[in-house]
Amino acid sequence: MKLEGKVALVTGAAYGIGREIAKLFVAEGAKVVASDIVLNELDTLAQEIGDGAASSLKTIGGDVSVRAEAERMVDAAVEAFGTLDIVVNNAGIMDEFVPVGELEDDLWRKIMAVNLDGPMYICRRALQIMLPKQSGSIVNVSSVGGLFGGRAGASYTTSKHALVGLTRSIAYHYAKQGIRCNVVCPGGVATNIAVRNPNPLGMERLQTTLPMSTRTAEAIELARTVLFLASDDASFVNGEVLVADGGWTAG
Repeated sequence: MKLEGKVALVTGAAYGIGREIAKLFVAEGAKVVASDIVLNELDTLAQEIGDGAASSLKTIGGDVSVRAEAERMVDAAVEAFGTLDIVVNNAGIMDEFVPVGELEDDLWRKIMAVNLDGPMYICRRALQIMLPKQSGSIVNVSSVGGLFGGRAGASYTTSKHALVGLTRSIAYHYAKQGIRCNVVCPGGVATNIAVRNPNPLGMERLQTTLPMSTRTAEAIELARTVLFLASDDASFVNGEVLVADGGWTAG
């Protein structure tokens, strides 16, 4: 098993990619703290994993955009399992494809708080655990929207670009201390990330970028990508931006 003896924190674990990551990590031998703001779905996650692996999973509710709650997620891993080896910053929200000319302050701040502040809070706290033992793997989940300007609205695009920058900064500054930090940039994935009222201009412009020949990924496919980066199979991979979009941005 690829994660035997490891302790991992996975945020945004109630649905989609995060849920599949939590399940896969437990199957690969890890002790996992799964966090999300949606508590009832964390309960169903625990049921899916089953009684046989119950000792390998701890669930915790919380909002990553609130510093104290984000830090509590890290602390919960140490309290439950004694240490923290892996962090997966997966929690994120969309922005309705709103371009900057129509962007309201509240939406900007909300997206930045969840998609950027939250990962920073968690990375900062996690490094306090990882640096003394000179070992740790952080995987951030960005998006192809973090590499190009036409895959989402202004808030989401900016937040995911910044998450790529945060990833590279951590990788560069702490490489000599045994810390690896990488980022996955998915394309279209079959998840429940909500876009309830898409902006007409944003959607019109998005349509020009949509691929004709690539399918939508299943969440488990992204979970396997994250597993690779989190595991010792990627022991010399650091600061990498791994695009997993089925070829959407290849052309």
